[in-house]
Amino acid sequence: MIKDILVNLSVGQGSNAACDYAVSVAARFDAHLTGVAFLYDPVAPVSVSGYMPAEIIEAQERDNIAAAQRAAKYFSDACKRAGVNGESHALSANYGGVAKQFSLLARRFDIVIIGQAEPNAVTVDDAIGEAALFEGGRPVIIVPYIQQAPLELDQMMVCWDGSRAATRAIADAMPLLERAGRVEVLIVANERGKQDEIEGADMGAHLARYDLNVEIKRTQIGDIDVADVILSHAADMGTNFIVMGGYGHSRLREFVLGGVTRSILRSMTVPVLMSH
Repeated sequence: MIKDILVNLSVGQGSNAACDYAVSVAARFDAHLTGVAFLYDPVAPVSVSGYMPAEIIEAQERDNIAAAQRAAKYFSDACKRAGVNGESHALSANYGGVAKQFSLLARRFDIVIIGQAEPNAVTVDDAIGEAALFEGGRPVIIVPYIQQAPLELDQMMVCWDGSRAATRAIADAMPLLERAGRVEVLIVANERGKQDEIEGADMGAHLARYDLNVEIKRTQIGDIDVADVILSHAADMGTNFIVMGGYGHSRLREFVLGGVTRSILRSMTVPVLMSH
């Protein structure tokens, strides 16, 4: 069940795709939507005298407040147009701690929605998304910065490799899968877990017991990596939503994205739900 959703609102000059998509998800599930716009502390060069000029601090503060207000207004207007029960909050943050702050906030919601970082953009969106995935304890929907369509579930794809992360993602995505027109379970050959699957007891059969329209697809890696196989297949099948595990490696209690996860987030063209 999805009744309480959190979305990270863009405070830059970039896309509002995550906001628009989150509103469509909330409308579909009749859920409450909370939008968070971070009000960042000023960051300015120190003068030769060793002090940060007051006029620079004040200018940055004005710009940051204006950016947060623009994001909040866009969110409020979008909720009103869609008839969604929403509320926005402007939270003070610094660039070094905002990811942790967002991950702690995420734990209080059913699902979290964030936007894909735009190429060559200097933002903390990547860090916020990574923290939400690995530390938030909730499923995360990442929305491509080019996304224009609202939530569409007629052609969903589940990436299955028998792992704990994939299992968690499927369980977290059940409210969405139950509304899907068609669910394709994609198994990429030579990935862990494939050889041990028991015929008749695999994930496809499990999902079919929920009266889902399920089809199993096994494909080979070939000469390209797993992420490219997934995205290429999604494009060929007209997939409009992907469900997969979010993988990472702990390094001194800080997670770094695994290769497949990183590649998907960099090149994704449809929304992706990830869980860890």
